[in-house]
Amino acid sequence: MFLLKYAETDPRGFLKQLSGGAIIDEIQRAPKLLSYIQTLVDEEQKEGLFILTGSQQLLLLDTITQSLAGRTALLTLYPLSLAELHKNNIARKDLHNQLSAGGYPRIYDRKLNPAEWCANYIATYVERDVRSIKNVGDLSTFTRFIKMCAARSGQLLNLSELGNDCGINHNTAKSWLSVLEASFIIFLLQPHFVNFNKRLIKSPKLYFLDTGVLCYLLNIRDPAAIVTSPHRGQIFETFVMGELVKYYANRGMRAPLYFWRDKTGHEIDCIVDENNKLIPIEIKSGETITGDFFKNLNFWKSLANSQEKRFVVYGGDRHQKREQAEVVSWNALEILCAGLAAK
Repeated sequence: MFLLKYAETDPRGFLKQLSGGAIIDEIQRAPKLLSYIQTLVDEEQKEGLFILTGSQQLLLLDTITQSLAGRTALLTLYPLSLAELHKNNIARKDLHNQLSAGGYPRIYDRKLNPAEWCANYIATYVERDVRSIKNVGDLSTFTRFIKMCAARSGQLLNLSELGNDCGINHNTAKSWLSVLEASFIIFLLQPHFVNFNKRLIKSPKLYFLDTGVLCYLLNIRDPAAIVTSPHRGQIFETFVMGELVKYYANRGMRAPLYFWRDKTGHEIDCIVDENNKLIPIEIKSGETITGDFFKNLNFWKSLANSQEKRFVVYGGDRHQKREQAEVVSWNALEILCAGLAAK
């Protein structure tokens, strides 16, 4: 608190002590510093002099955009990817343990109970971060709104239905959803409007970014409970989609990810659209490879008349190359990512 008071009351003196550069955490708590940092950056003409971090994305972005336009590079730190967990030998060996643990670094660094950490994280997020956002007034209703969103992870977004279930109107639901999206709690997967002379679904799908947080909000406290949970498929699909988002984000790229669904119910869980090539990916939580895994991919192939790679990610441990698609284990998603990079 002393340093925060120092930064607020004497920003010049505070920054004078950091003439060689510094990492300043939670910069949104001392927004006055940014205009003084701007002056120093312009004088020094040295890149990377200050690394500014903050957890309140909405407030931080507005402040930086106004004060440091043209002088910053923005990086988003997502939860740890499975590849990063593998690299550091801290990934869970069991699928359900991994789903319930999620990817937030502190859980692994301090060997914390994921459910307890996520409970504190959600409480802190709602009580501290959300309270500072003007368009969220009723925090108890907002908490219920987050849980309602969790129950819909991996599903088509229906704002009117979501709002009605929470007792809020359509516009409030839309506004609160944007808060969750800007805070990197959720992301929206847009539909791909490839023209196959079919009426297509136009609503996006909602996903949580971290399955540990998702499991907590779904009241799953024990990894074994995922096995019999009616949300098991949604949790697994959320996990795979989150890994794909992190794969592109960690390379400084916007994720070219979509889904495809027509009005008759045919669906491809994920379409990677890059360089005019469409790579379909099906996501199946089952541990046994069956013919149903390839049904929608075969339909897609007949419509698209494409020879591009096709993938299935599933909850089992074996990797297979079949005529219909390459089947990738949940624990070897690097194979999928390598396949996307080599397309």
